[in-house]
Amino acid sequence: MKTVAFSLLALAGFTFLFSCKNDGKTNEETQTVVTDSIPAETTPDAMYVTAVSGLTLREFPNLQSAKLAVMPLGTKVKIVNTEGKTTMTVGGINGAMDEVEFNNQKGFAFNGFLSKFFPPGEDASAKNYAEELKKDFPNVNYSEATGGTVSQPTKTETLILPTDKWHEAFFTAQQLFAIPKGFAFPNPKGSNSETQQNNDKKKGDFVSELQIARNDNELQKIAYNYKTTGFGYTVTITKETAGMKLEKVEVSD
Repeated sequence: MKTVAFSLLALAGFTFLFSCKNDGKTNEETQTVVTDSIPAETTPDAMYVTAVSGLTLREFPNLQSAKLAVMPLGTKVKIVNTEGKTTMTVGGINGAMDEVEFNNQKGFAFNGFLSKFFPPGEDASAKNYAEELKKDFPNVNYSEATGGTVSQPTKTETLILPTDKWHEAFFTAQQLFAIPKGFAFPNPKGSNSETQQNNDKKKGDFVSELQIARNDNELQKIAYNYKTTGFGYTVTITKETAGMKLEKVEVSD
């Protein structure tokens, strides 16, 4: 009788242990499935140079290594490998040295001067550029409106770029809305209010200036003002919920 009781107890214990083991295996498999279901971040296959004077391709991932080439503004470069984190700041732009390929030559370039948005073509209109950009980035939004008075009509063009990067917005606005290339991207660190003058104003230009608004060393607004006889315009860049807002308002008088 004792033997039977012991056998039954042993069988029950074995069954309990086997059940626990199976439950543990099920939980582990479930955890693996959940982990594997998380999508990995995708890296663009190619990006575009936004540096006005061109971007240096270097032999190693540091700014002191040998120069292999200079990639002109607007050049499309193949992305080989990304750093994946910020390791340096250049001209107020955070970034790192990514491995890229240019003219069949591999090297490293500062990704703060690379953009996922292809640059506007020569004399491209904002409307046409937005239509082309929207094919790759559906959240791009463009609108235009007219207003003002008979004596001072206005035209407003607004472009929303799906990015939170101030420098991408600035370089796009610089090419699309005629911000002089003499103005560099404003450093986020500085006084809360700053005005930079265009040192290369043409004859007849009354106003050509860049105004920067900051708060605690963070950009709040960038505005370019231009005025000549009978015509003027203002380009403003701000960060909105939907992305970076680029707006140009033209005024004729």
